[in-house]
Amino acid sequence: MTEASAIAREALAALDSVRQIEPFTARDPGFDTGQAYAVTATLRALREARGEKPVGRKIGFTNRDLWAQYKIDCPIWGDMYANTVRPMALDETLTLAPFCEPQIEPELVLRLSRAPEAGMDEYALMDCIEWVAHGFEIVQSIFPHWRFQVADTIAGFGMHGALRIGAPLVVTAARRDALISELNDCTVSLARDGTEIEAGRGSNVVGGPLSALRALVDLLDGDSLNPRLSAGEIITTGTLTRAYPVRPGETWTTRISGIPLAGLSIRFG
Repeated sequence: MTEASAIAREALAALDSVRQIEPFTARDPGFDTGQAYAVTATLRALREARGEKPVGRKIGFTNRDLWAQYKIDCPIWGDMYANTVRPMALDETLTLAPFCEPQIEPELVLRLSRAPEAGMDEYALMDCIEWVAHGFEIVQSIFPHWRFQVADTIAGFGMHGALRIGAPLVVTAARRDALISELNDCTVSLARDGTEIEAGRGSNVVGGPLSALRALVDLLDGDSLNPRLSAGEIITTGTLTRAYPVRPGETWTTRISGIPLAGLSIRFG
C-alpha cells in the first residue's frame, strides 16, 4: 500500500466513524501539499468506488492573513459530493452528529456552465458561470482542536462537511457585468440566534469570488493527479466571515445586500 493510499484510508475511516486523529504532519514533518493532493486523488477514487459522486470543489484558506501562518501562497481546495451538497430546505434543520468540531461559513457559490481555463480574466470567467448563489458550508476537522498544518487540511477533505445552497441567480448577458462588481462588493451579516456575530463582504475571499475561482483554475492547471474543472461543477468560493463553531439547538441566519440573493436560515440539531 502506498503512503497516499494508507493516509487516504485512515482519513476516510476517521470521517466515517466521526473520530479525530493525529495530524499527518505531526507524524511526518515532510508531508507536504503535493503529497496531500495525491491523497485527494486517492480519496476520490475510494469514495467513487463505494458509490459517492463528486459534484464540485470547495476553496479554502481564502483569507490571505492566514497564508504566512500556514506557509502557503494560494488557497487550497477539496472535493464535494452529491451526498454532502444540496439545496437549502425550507426551515432546514441539519444534524451535527456526523461532523467533528463543526463550524459554519457563509459563502458565495458558483455553478459552472463550461470549463474555465487558466489565464482567463473576470469577464471570461463570468461567461463560464451558469448561476451564483448564497450558501452555508459546514466545515469540520478530523484533527483535534483545529490544530494542523495546511497539508493536513488538504488530506482531510479540504475540511468539507456539508453545503446547503440558497436560491440561485442565473447569470444572463444583461446581468454579467453588474454581477462581477456585486460579487466583490456585496456584504453579508451573520447572526446566531438573532444576534449579529460578524459582517463580511465578497472581497474578503482573495479579492472576490472570481479571483478565488481563478486561483483554483490555476492551481489545477499544474496538477497532474486531479481533474481540472468541468461544466456542471459547483464551487464554493470561501467564507465571507470567519468560521464559527456551531452547536445543536442554534439557529444561524444571514442578511445579504448588494446582490439580488436572499439571506439564509439554518437550525442545527
